[in-house]
Amino acid sequence: MHIYKLTGRNVEVTDALRDYVETKLTRLDRFNGQVTDARVTLTVRDVRDASRRNRVEVQLNVPNGIIRAEEHHADMYAAIDKAGDVLERQLRKFKTKIMRHRHDAQPDDAAPPAPASGDDVSEFTPEIVRQKRFDLRPMTAEDAVTQMEALGHDFYVFRNMDTEGCAVVYRRRDGNYGLIEPSV
Repeated sequence: MHIYKLTGRNVEVTDALRDYVETKLTRLDRFNGQVTDARVTLTVRDVRDASRRNRVEVQLNVPNGIIRAEEHHADMYAAIDKAGDVLERQLRKFKTKIMRHRHDAQPDDAAPPAPASGDDVSEFTPEIVRQKRFDLRPMTAEDAVTQMEALGHDFYVFRNMDTEGCAVVYRRRDGNYGLIEPSV
């Protein structure tokens, strides 16, 4: 992985830190076909709990989504290690999901033939099997995308802070995001 952006908040990104992050990210090269780019943010915070002082946030852009890890530790290098381990597990799971999807999409010769039009087949009638109610919190479209990804959903309904109206963000097949808003 050669395309990444490394930033530091309240910490100077030294050559040693940059080299360490690059070394950890190269472990993910075996998933090179999936990862398009990465953003790494190293933050040192003034908090009471020393084990949460250093925070590492990594966002990997992959086709059809984002893989993200956030880890805290008293030592910045240990936080980088933990984030790398989390990303490796998530990428392995992502790759398995893709391979399973490709396998399931292949035609199966052993599948039973479709019933002829004259056979007695009951028609499918869609029905609502679950209802959900929630508060529409005002937020930006970017915040809604972050919430959607954090929840692992394909869409997210929210109240747009800019327009004060109801809106929906969704993940497109090309890996980008879409925004749906009613016209006024």
